[in-house]
Amino acid sequence: MQPRIMYIENKSAGLTGGEARIGLVKFSQTGKTLYYGGKSFESTKGAGCKANYRCVETREEYWISGPKRRGGDGLYGGDGAFVDADVREAYWTQIRNRPASVERARS
Repeated sequence: MQPRIMYIENKSAGLTGGEARIGLVKFSQTGKTLYYGGKSFESTKGAGCKANYRCVETREEYWISGPKRRGGDGLYGGDGAFVDADVREAYWTQIRNRPASVERARS
């Protein structure tokens, strides 16, 4: 599977969530394991509390999904996520359709 720009939020801080990022997620050959930021993620298979993935190394829960065209990517909206520099141009031009915002580091 091709790498994909996705929204990644650490939900271990509680229902309000923790650090959120938008970055390039890679997939295993089977698509069952996701890789981002040096961590591996496996599906909670519906067992997570407001989370759909769990970090294999730390067991922390995460919400990982495709970013929304209108923004507000978090499960409950939120203050916006940090957009990784390597995907910033593609995120603002292809996903959000806001090329004037390419320099913005936060969604």
